[in-house]
Amino acid sequence: MKSLDDNVAVVSIMHANNETGVIFPVEEIGFILRERGILFHTDAVQTTGKIPIDLKKLPVDMLSLSGHKLHAPKGIGALYVRKGTRFYPFLIGGHQEHGRRAGTENVPSIIAIGKACELALANMDQEAKHVARLRDKLEKTLLGKCPDTRINGDTMNRLPNTTNISFEYVEGEAILLRIDRHGICASSGSACTSGALEPSHVLRAMGIPYTAIHGSVRFSLSRYNTEAEIDKVIEVFPPIIKELRALSPFGREKATKCTTAS
Repeated sequence: MKSLDDNVAVVSIMHANNETGVIFPVEEIGFILRERGILFHTDAVQTTGKIPIDLKKLPVDMLSLSGHKLHAPKGIGALYVRKGTRFYPFLIGGHQEHGRRAGTENVPSIIAIGKACELALANMDQEAKHVARLRDKLEKTLLGKCPDTRINGDTMNRLPNTTNISFEYVEGEAILLRIDRHGICASSGSACTSGALEPSHVLRAMGIPYTAIHGSVRFSLSRYNTEAEIDKVIEVFPPIIKELRALSPFGREKATKCTTAS
């Protein structure tokens, strides 16, 4: 609130964090900004298709989404601009785009993102129940089989498909290398910072210890994931964590406590 002085023209806030899946109070923030006459943009890349978004009620002036988070092709997205919002494009071009962007439309990808949104809406209830159940099973079992493991972020107010788990005393990149051999895809940190050696600034801001930040792994599930795939992750992970902790000077005494799948 202290930052909202007369020099603020636009505020841009994530609808949900891309590393932890935690949902932010965008509606509450939007009403505060609307009272002050400040334009509000929200990055809804993570939430579109995962939770209901009613733009008639959500007090945002602009909202962005990305197709690849909805199973559409990479490279296509959309920007919602509320009618009456002052909008100045970064690149200008032909009049066929109503002066809002330059270049020719990517028609196949536009059709694809439209269909992806249609399917996401039709399957949203299933996603909320089925995917959340798989996520909870994954979390509960890994926390039970591997000590010194934590869930990062609010475990209530979050997306159904995302979990960020820290395995203390090991490196996240080492975990990813080993699970890749089993055909398991996950990430450490966000895609925006892949390849960076610095620990996640998001987890640092949350006060997570460095011994846990470096061993953080993000799982992003979807309605296409199966129970068998979750069971495979549960089977593969404990021995990997046990092995890596045995190699770590900080985690050798913890390695013997990590149980394998039964």
